[in-house]
Amino acid sequence: MITINHEPKAYTPIFLGTTQHSIRLSLEIIIMIGMKWHEEIIETYNVTVSTIALGQLPNIGSEIAIYEITGSELSGFKAKVRQSDAQSKNTVSTELEQLVDLKNVGRYQMLKGKKTMTQELNVPELTNNNLILMRQLLDVTQEELAITMGINEKTIRRIENKEQGISERFVNRLLSVYPDLAQSIEVQFDWVSLTFPDLTSKQVINDILTIQPDLFLERPTSQNFYTREMAFAGEKNIYIQDFAPIKNPETQAIEQKYGTTLYLTGKGTRLFEKALLEQNINWRNFFEKARQYRGHLTRLDIAINDKWGLLNMNDLVKAVQEKRFWSKSKSYAVHGNVDDGWTVNFGKSPFVIRAYDKRKEQASKGFDTDVQNRVELELHQDKAEYVIDEWFNHDNNKTLTEITFDILYTYLWFTDKPIKEKLLKADKVRDTIESSVEPMPSWSLLTALGHKMKFIRQPKEQSIERIKKWVLDSVVPSLSVLKKTGHWAEVIEAMNNAELSSEQQKLVKATMINAITQANQKLTINFEKPKKRYQEI
Repeated sequence: MITINHEPKAYTPIFLGTTQHSIRLSLEIIIMIGMKWHEEIIETYNVTVSTIALGQLPNIGSEIAIYEITGSELSGFKAKVRQSDAQSKNTVSTELEQLVDLKNVGRYQMLKGKKTMTQELNVPELTNNNLILMRQLLDVTQEELAITMGINEKTIRRIENKEQGISERFVNRLLSVYPDLAQSIEVQFDWVSLTFPDLTSKQVINDILTIQPDLFLERPTSQNFYTREMAFAGEKNIYIQDFAPIKNPETQAIEQKYGTTLYLTGKGTRLFEKALLEQNINWRNFFEKARQYRGHLTRLDIAINDKWGLLNMNDLVKAVQEKRFWSKSKSYAVHGNVDDGWTVNFGKSPFVIRAYDKRKEQASKGFDTDVQNRVELELHQDKAEYVIDEWFNHDNNKTLTEITFDILYTYLWFTDKPIKEKLLKADKVRDTIESSVEPMPSWSLLTALGHKMKFIRQPKEQSIERIKKWVLDSVVPSLSVLKKTGHWAEVIEAMNNAELSSEQQKLVKATMINAITQANQKLTINFEKPKKRYQEI
């Protein structure tokens, strides 16, 4: 007897093999289980199971002590194993933990042989120092804060004096009475790329993006071994690369090779969110649909926008230079300067944490932004899939924002004093550091407060708006000079006689309000719809 998604089944679970080469890869492995009934295998499941609970792999064809399976084909199945002999279990547990033990490498730690993001994500919590910093940012006294929150001033004093902890109710009340604080940190997708082994670019446009195909410019490419590129409005913000159909020289038949990659760049994600809004779906729905078509993430960037300036990049760079940080990556790099802005990278592909001065970066391009600093998680391949798996995991019931800040808090930490070498050689380095060295207040607040923030979608206007802005800012002043000097008639004549390239013609078509409105049934981008901000679950 076994329960599958809480429904009892008269099956006997049989071990059919493992999909991994060695249980040394992780404390969790994926194995194949057959459901035996009346001497026949009725169905099979690929399930994730704890190697500690399993103890050791049984022989293929043997009965296995699994009593419960939960999950789906989309998010994956997990299995629970009946408790085995306590002594045997403890022995196996110790041996397996040693296999994936944290190894010190100078100032850093590396996970040995682990494929998943982390063995267990740490959860940030607000502390008394966080409350002090928030009060300073709000520029209020203890008395003013207490009055605004409608609580006793003694409660504020007790928290700041470490005599009392910060409750969930207190945090929620604080964010409700200070809405600007509640919106000081935002989380967004900033890059998404997916591969589809069984689709062409046109199928991705129709079935995955659900955007009018006429809005894409088709052109040849030689990037990433592909031969064709489909670019929305002719720009590489939303684009798909695949293989152009070719004629077989012997049979003269048109042959189509399958396999494609979809790219949503930083601007592309904002632009595509208008399509999501039109379709009345969210990012979660989009990724669920992508997985149904065997889509696999090749890159996922998650941006944490610091709108209040909780971080100070000068302080962050100084902390790196003074070795006041701990990271699970053995590599880091600092770029930039005080005037143009700093960028600090931790790690290498497939997982990079990047912090930089977003306002100065945008100013160098001639743009303005309400984001002061940004912290990005750049994840590739399995690391990117891990985030979506955790998001789809109904057992942990976590939001995307919570998962993002759990990862950030687990993988990177700044302190207010240099970390002593002897602490870096401890068995549990992170735990030892946290119990002996105070965290950097601003970084601690970012991770703890960010955990309470929302995942914001902020659709971006079509690219014609950027063209108009460029014309108004850069071209109009020059035209004004020509007009005032008597050359305006020549300008008009030149514009009327100008021949547009195929890409320019496509761009005009793609950005005409008429064309977009007429194609509304198949979903395009509706310029008449106001710009919206909305939350992801």
